Amino acid sequence: MKRRNFLTLATGTAAGAALAACGSSGPAGTTPAKAGEAGYWTLSGPPGESVRQGAVDRFNKANPDGQIKLNLFQNDAYKDKLKTAFGAGQQPTVVWGWGGGGLKSYVDAGQVDDLTDWFAQNAPVKDRLFPSSFGPATIGGKIYAMPAETVQPIVLFYNKEVFDNLKVTPPQSWGEIMDLVPKFNAAKIAPFSLGGQSRWTNMMWLEFLFDRIGGQSVFGDVFEGKAGAWSNPAAIDALTKMQDLIKADGFIKGFNSITADSNADQALLYRGKAAMMLHGSWSYGIQQAEGGTFVKDGKLGYINFPGVDGGKGDPNDTVGNAGQYLSISSNATTAQKDIAKKFFTSLLDDTEQADWIKTGGVPIIKGADAKLAASPDADFLKFVYGVASNAKVFAQSWDQALSPTAAEALLDNIAKLFTQSIAPQQFADNMNAVIGK
Repeated sequence: MKRRNFLTLATGTAAGAALAACGSSGPAGTTPAKAGEAGYWTLSGPPGESVRQGAVDRFNKANPDGQIKLNLFQNDAYKDKLKTAFGAGQQPTVVWGWGGGGLKSYVDAGQVDDLTDWFAQNAPVKDRLFPSSFGPATIGGKIYAMPAETVQPIVLFYNKEVFDNLKVTPPQSWGEIMDLVPKFNAAKIAPFSLGGQSRWTNMMWLEFLFDRIGGQSVFGDVFEGKAGAWSNPAAIDALTKMQDLIKADGFIKGFNSITADSNADQALLYRGKAAMMLHGSWSYGIQQAEGGTFVKDGKLGYINFPGVDGGKGDPNDTVGNAGQYLSISSNATTAQKDIAKKFFTSLLDDTEQADWIKTGGVPIIKGADAKLAASPDADFLKFVYGVASNAKVFAQSWDQALSPTAAEALLDNIAKLFTQSIAPQQFADNMNAVIGK
């Protein structure tokens, strides 16, 4: 079978028994599953926590003899917890993730089950989901995860009130972004908010710049393991432009000490301390939940990331999460695996779809757009659906497309690039050294 390529994400038309075997009550901060339960780890916080909890509660109410035991973690803590759990063979039955390179590492280690035959036997479950959502779930032509939840492109958000007060318009090119920077700084407003301590937030900038300058093949060569791929002239240009923006004070002062988990980056935007923010579409739900009447009053603007003058990339393309992914641990008992699969068939029912739509999310269900019009957030939801459906390429986030080893090196070097402790060529050299690892 042809190796899965991250560019094929184009849209268009376990725990209880394993923990006992290890003589442990489970990793710190978790509640282990009991007999008749399947453990499930996923993310906490708005906007998704209440929706995930609701899906589990409905399933448990309908299935008293086969329960899901939920454990919730903040984003960065969750990644560390998973790494430790998989290393110790103490992962839960159901593992929430992003697919791609992280999933491949579990597959290569024999830690998650092949679900290909299960999907073949449960065609209605598969057929109702966006075809593009299966890209990050597919390794070596086989499906190892259940696509779930919502499609999440990265969006350039902006504060309409700030823009109106300065009588400026949203940028339509990289040149216009750079022209806006001194105007906002002169008004003592940060051009961009950024939770730089989390590192993956910085990465989103490079994902778009690489694509807009050189097109889909630039990171595609990295993904395919081509020697020296990070030294592509388009990559060096993108890295240089990134540091140009940083040197021009394009980001909030002290951005490297701000975490995404705290949502402080979101607050800077809705409080008018920053004019713009590049973030996942899930940010809409966070600002809606925590920003008072900011979203309700129509002060939040959003556009797809603009093109770069002379660039080869298509400004209609996007990057982000084509879905979220649930795998089943190979360590789980047969009974736990059966509970997990039954749970999978219950996901994204009408209630859950409605709950995701209320958070500003677009469910990865075919025809979900028909349910968006009645939402008070219809304009944003239709925007997200349009971005996802009009993109010829919906590329996966880099740290999820790459192996965990390469992804950690990537995030480490991105942090150094943003603090300007390394230059673009040094970044490229460092990353070329881990290609294929």
